[in-house]
Amino acid sequence: MKISVQVKPRSKKQTIEKKDNDTWIVNLKSPPVDGKANQELITVIAKQFGVKKSQVIIKSGLSSPKKIIEIS
Repeated sequence: MKISVQVKPRSKKQTIEKKDNDTWIVNLKSPPVDGKANQELITVIAKQFGVKKSQVIIKSGLSSPKKIIEIS
C-alpha cells in the first residue's frame, strides 16, 4: 500500500491525521536534520498502521515535506 504524507517537523505535538484525498498530515517533534524527522515518521506510520518499522519505506521525498510512503 502506498500513501501520500505531508510532514511538519519541529511541531509541539506528535500527531497524525488523515486529510481528504488520501493525504496524511504528520506533525513531528524532530527537526529535519540528519534524518531524525524521517526516522520519527517511520515510527509514527508503523504505529498508526500496526506494522513493524521495517515494513515502512519512504519511496520518494526524503528531503521534502511531501513524501510517498510504502507499507508492506
